[in-house]
Amino acid sequence: MRVALFPGSFDPFTNGHLDVVRRGVSLFDQVIIAIGNNSSKQRYLPVEQMVTMIEEVFQDEPRVSVQSYKGLTADFARETGARFLLRGLRNTTDFEYENTIAQANHHVNPELETVFLITAPALAAISSTIIREIHRFGGNVDDFVPFQLPAVPKEQ
Repeated sequence: MRVALFPGSFDPFTNGHLDVVRRGVSLFDQVIIAIGNNSSKQRYLPVEQMVTMIEEVFQDEPRVSVQSYKGLTADFARETGARFLLRGLRNTTDFEYENTIAQANHHVNPELETVFLITAPALAAISSTIIREIHRFGGNVDDFVPFQLPAVPKEQ
């Protein structure tokens, strides 16, 4: 069984992420959306809330599951039986960053292969960072995410 882990902070999960998962399902038997806890980032939306929202998006797709994790992605891939990491690339800057991470993950878990999918051109400008900023200041982000985002977090 070909299991792919699609790791990220998904803060929030975007239509670009949705596109990668949908395309990944055509390549793999199972795709696990893995919401990691990046110690260098403070979350905008709680992990538990994002897990629930993403699960609702994929409720009719049994080959997609959502899990949160802490620690190294390569170790979590081993724990889940994933032999592939699925990553989306919007541009060459993403490639440089993702290539370095892929090399490190392969060093930690030599059986792990990273598969890159090029983002669809219409979605390439979408980033979680930009969506957070628009949302934080009351802008409409409905065109960028596959669900309704909650009201602006009070601690902002």
